[in-house]
Amino acid sequence: MTLDLNPNDMSQVVAADRAHVWHHLSQHKQYETIDPRVYVEGKGMKLWDATGREFLDAVSGGVWTVNVGYGRESIADAIRDQLVKLNYYAGAAGTVPGAIFAQKLIEKMPGMSRVYYSNSGSEANEKVYKMVRQIAARHHGGRKWKILYRDRDYHGTTIATLATSGQDQRAAAYGPFPDGFVRVPHCLEYRKQWDVENYGERAADAIEEVILREGPDTVGAIVLEPVTAGGGVITPPEGYWQHVQEICRKYNILLHIDEVVCGLGRTGTWFGYQQYGIQPDFVTMAKGVASGYAAISCTVTTERVFEMFKDAPEDGMSFFRDISTFGGCTSGPVAAIENMRIIEDEGLLGNTLAMGERTLANLRALMDKHAVIGDVRGKGLFCGAELVADRASKEPMDEKRVQAVVADCLAQGVIIGATNRSVPGFNNTLCLSPALIATADDIDRITDAIDNALTKVFA
Repeated sequence: MTLDLNPNDMSQVVAADRAHVWHHLSQHKQYETIDPRVYVEGKGMKLWDATGREFLDAVSGGVWTVNVGYGRESIADAIRDQLVKLNYYAGAAGTVPGAIFAQKLIEKMPGMSRVYYSNSGSEANEKVYKMVRQIAARHHGGRKWKILYRDRDYHGTTIATLATSGQDQRAAAYGPFPDGFVRVPHCLEYRKQWDVENYGERAADAIEEVILREGPDTVGAIVLEPVTAGGGVITPPEGYWQHVQEICRKYNILLHIDEVVCGLGRTGTWFGYQQYGIQPDFVTMAKGVASGYAAISCTVTTERVFEMFKDAPEDGMSFFRDISTFGGCTSGPVAAIENMRIIEDEGLLGNTLAMGERTLANLRALMDKHAVIGDVRGKGLFCGAELVADRASKEPMDEKRVQAVVADCLAQGVIIGATNRSVPGFNNTLCLSPALIATADDIDRITDAIDNALTKVFA
């Protein structure tokens, strides 16, 4: 007989967590000697754990998700009201919130036209891979089936999306992977592969070299993050994106922008690609779409892509033969509608730009103080500081010491992130992605904690 667990008795809750929950990205052997961390409540940018400790969250829920902050009653109310009215119908039919959010979203994305709903970033990206393969089969004699991806970028946890992971430690032990996914070089100028003046164009030229090696008639698409996230907060060098788009158009290659992290305001525009004046064929998004209040992801396409699934004969492949069960949930789009309203009404895009500049300025000041900071980069409230053992040689800081900085910030009551078991030898970047509601005091407290941690760890 199982006794009822009292949700107000934190000792019972923690014991149940230790006994039954398999945590993400965790080595559970540690929980033989320490309690797993269990969060109980959130408000704004603050979190409280099972022990009653308060934390300032500088990573928006740990994985760049809670863009409008915790405790938004208006989102919760909208979800509750919708679920009572209609909680679900499969995506082969429409729902009111699904139609309304699709229109509102497309209004923010000039040149885009159609929204396909699913429930995670990995799934949204996999939909594109399937679309590219089906387009190849129906329109290119099966030849333009390969998909290029970039070193240090990340696109999800499924086997197919891991096949496009530019972070080898994330993909280790999960192969063999399906064929047809080809890596291109990264564009991190701080660790540039070519000693040239116009690094951005040269990094894009490297993509063209891969296309020519593989054969342009075999390459159907390329998937890229507008700003590389977990691979080290890599902002593209000047001239990069414009040249990438030119190359895609030259060889009739579809451009897929993965906005799972950058989407819905993180960079100070609705989408990261809008910072660079490019026009994608596919845009995928998830995390910040509903700020974690409900599961939702979107695969957004141009009308040109959509039309490619209408002109084939009726042979079973005349439409996109796919389904996402929980893409039919109404909680996701109704939460996304209210999430978007909050961003607009509270001016959070402007706040993101202002607080992003403050964050970068504070980090650059720390760079003047701490020789272990080799580079500072970012866009909006998505910033990174790369730690090095030697600034002259750019030798990456040992990952354990980087994690010691993260741990010390946590001890100070501030949650920051860092590249972690992702890129061999280069898990050395501190990552900041506070909610778009961050204030100047929040930013200063975050960077003060990093200052204190660097002083302590590298004394």
